[in-house]
Amino acid sequence: MKKSDIQLDDWNRILWGMAPPIFFLEVLFRTLIIYLFLLVMMRLLGKRMNGQLSITEMGVMLTTGAILSPSMQAPDRGIGLGIFAMICALLYQRYTTLWGFKNKTVEMIMQGTTTVLVRDGVLDVSELMGNRISHQQLFSVLRTEKYYNLGEVKRVYLEASGLFSIYPEKEPKPGLSTLPPNVSDTSIHTIQREVTELAVCCNCGKTVEKKTHPGPCPHCQAEDWGTAIL
Repeated sequence: MKKSDIQLDDWNRILWGMAPPIFFLEVLFRTLIIYLFLLVMMRLLGKRMNGQLSITEMGVMLTTGAILSPSMQAPDRGIGLGIFAMICALLYQRYTTLWGFKNKTVEMIMQGTTTVLVRDGVLDVSELMGNRISHQQLFSVLRTEKYYNLGEVKRVYLEASGLFSIYPEKEPKPGLSTLPPNVSDTSIHTIQREVTELAVCCNCGKTVEKKTHPGPCPHCQAEDWGTAIL
């Protein structure tokens, strides 16, 4: 396209492009073929494509999206080239999955690792920062699972898929509240009671015996203290 062909008031070109009208029927035909092939490809990729995707599966889906658009819309691009590229992406995903099954190191590189975010009711602040997860993001997940105090949680894992796995303590203990700090409905806090003899670090949830000035937190070195709750 020449520079002189670009006119901001050329609505016919902006809306319908420069292809002849008959090409709309061809786009319909191309889309139908690509859609049917994509359904077959999704079945071949496995049932996990309907659930939470791994890194490699997400890569295949993004690659597929980039492949599909030109094959459906560009008149100078054939369908066969797009289908061939999708087959290559499918084979790549199958091969890397098989390779990871046989080699744990490859699996770790391709799929990622599991991270511990909470250990014995205490947050691993460095892991939260490393995975770009805020306190309130994690607390919202815990509240959804009806955990309103970090002392109720034995472990929280961030899985390689991005999901959270939560394992409760056998016996809940005092800890940091997961309830929103600035909620207008104060009645929600009646489900908790303060443990006045314990102070809790508001940064990581570490509990210590309450003193006038507890000093830096022994776990994260923060100096923001509150009262532990149960």
